[in-house]
Amino acid sequence: MKKGLVYKKEKIAGIIWEDESGYHFQYDKLYLANPKYGGISKTLPLREEIYDYENMVPFFDGLIPEGWLLKIAVDNWKLNPRDRMSLLLTLCQDNIGDVSIRKEK
Repeated sequence: MKKGLVYKKEKIAGIIWEDESGYHFQYDKLYLANPKYGGISKTLPLREEIYDYENMVPFFDGLIPEGWLLKIAVDNWKLNPRDRMSLLLTLCQDNIGDVSIRKEK
């Protein structure tokens, strides 16, 4: 199972993971307790329930580079371009905007 911590403005907002049933995202309980930070996207409003997807969560998929930038990353880090979770965990640690993903240690 691959996991990543989702940060919004340097605060842990939740966790994303991939397992045999698909991709999942859940907000952190402490993050939910302080709703002033808001959801990480309009498509993932604040809620306690887990978001479940068969394919990569669309919001997170949109954070992964495309085109020539993806090719450079795949070539340099020897990544599989079809392994969306590995791409997310490797390439989305320092995104433009206020959401970033870091590998869970």
